[in-house]
Amino acid sequence: MPVFTDQTGKELVLTESSSRIISVVPSQTELLYESGLDKEVIGITRFCIHPAEWFKNKKKVGGTKNLNLPLIHQLSPDLIIANKEENTKEQIEELSLHYPVWVSDINNLADAYDMILQLGDITGRKETTQHIKNAIQSQFSSFLPQRRLKAVYLIWQSPYMTIGRDTFIHTMLESAGFDNAFKDQLRYPSVTIEEIKMKKPEIILLSSEPFPFTGKHIKEIQVLLPGIRVNLVDGEMFSWYGSRLLKSTDYFQQLRKEIAV
Repeated sequence: MPVFTDQTGKELVLTESSSRIISVVPSQTELLYESGLDKEVIGITRFCIHPAEWFKNKKKVGGTKNLNLPLIHQLSPDLIIANKEENTKEQIEELSLHYPVWVSDINNLADAYDMILQLGDITGRKETTQHIKNAIQSQFSSFLPQRRLKAVYLIWQSPYMTIGRDTFIHTMLESAGFDNAFKDQLRYPSVTIEEIKMKKPEIILLSSEPFPFTGKHIKEIQVLLPGIRVNLVDGEMFSWYGSRLLKSTDYFQQLRKEIAV
């Protein structure tokens, strides 16, 4: 029986090729789809919006932070794909008592590449995921913005929250040609308008997720921070670490054109 070690260092044993997979992480769900595992994936979360046909037709097992454990037991999976940060530790530990649970832990692009390859290994899609990983790596290697902009990337309102240097979003922000104004912080710190002013950013980026910033928030922040450019950005392009990365560099290039740098 093959033994695998996930990205948290936990070993799991798979007795056979997995044919009843539940994915409880949106970006990894999309990767499973791109790997050709349509019939094998039997359950996803209500936040797994890509691909649209899976979101429409697959069984929903709750949200990433509040999984429907009775429904998961009813579905009787032979593999669950989770993430250390996006899922609740207690629920994942409970599920691990009953099923093989593979957990990713992703803080940078290297972790994302490793996750993509490991998922290919445990699901029997090594060749496909190797191709996906190589394509993503090639795109990021050739994307070299000429000028860096000092940026504050906001993920939440009331309180405002941003991203520190030990997050995947930080890696993506730097890869897109921005200098994270709060790289001296860790994880997801709360910040005040005064603290943002003190950093003297050139641009404020308002993410579409997890808080759904919209145009009205641009106006609100422009009043609070006059003279600083404010832009909405697609949070999926900065925070999804699966096959969506194939779309990220094109998005970053277009974003740089929009802000004329």
